[in-house]
Amino acid sequence: MSLIELKSVTKVYHLGSQEIPALTDLSLTFDAGEFAVLAGPSGSGKTTALNLIGGLDRPSAGEVMVNGRNLGTASSRQLADFRLQNIGFIFQSYNLIPVLTAAENAEFTLMLQKVSKSQRRARVRKLFTDLGIDGLEERRPADLSGGQQQRVAIARAMAGNPQVILADEPTANLDSHTAEELLELMRRLNREKGTTFIFSSHDDRVISQARRVVRLEDGFLAADNKANQ
Repeated sequence: MSLIELKSVTKVYHLGSQEIPALTDLSLTFDAGEFAVLAGPSGSGKTTALNLIGGLDRPSAGEVMVNGRNLGTASSRQLADFRLQNIGFIFQSYNLIPVLTAAENAEFTLMLQKVSKSQRRARVRKLFTDLGIDGLEERRPADLSGGQQQRVAIARAMAGNPQVILADEPTANLDSHTAEELLELMRRLNREKGTTFIFSSHDDRVISQARRVVRLEDGFLAADNKANQ
């Protein structure tokens, strides 16, 4: 059984009396351990697809199944618990909490999971070492570069040992060198830990590193290339 399955998924947003289709009859499956990118121009439905997989939104029609659970029929409380236990998010704007230190930001998911303070600190310390940002634990986001903030965001996403990490345009605000380093880092985490990574991107640097490229256009599936797997 696939880890993630989208079955004839349609998502329509409403702006007043206007209906805006974001996805139309999209069917996709992802297996555990994939390193895949949802590619396409702005407005193609990439972020909407990620939000549905991550339980941040619900489909207008069709089913979104993750590890056998139908997210469309789950309550808001069940979705929040599902996200906490199963999904790691890496946002384009990092979404770090300004008043918390880098380590506190990375520990945030673990705190919600009620992991003990000593275990939280030990896990985050190891992640910071693995990510090459050890020594930055006490800095706040404003005192970190974009690449360092993104690594803290990756540490936060990885800390809870999620089955799936979803990354929305993860290299959008980074220079070429930092972007290449982060992509290699995420490929290594994928290889060593078996974590499933799904990105959204129109960045050729990301697309060229993916082992599977799913192309969306105007909310429709345009191509699904698994040739690099």
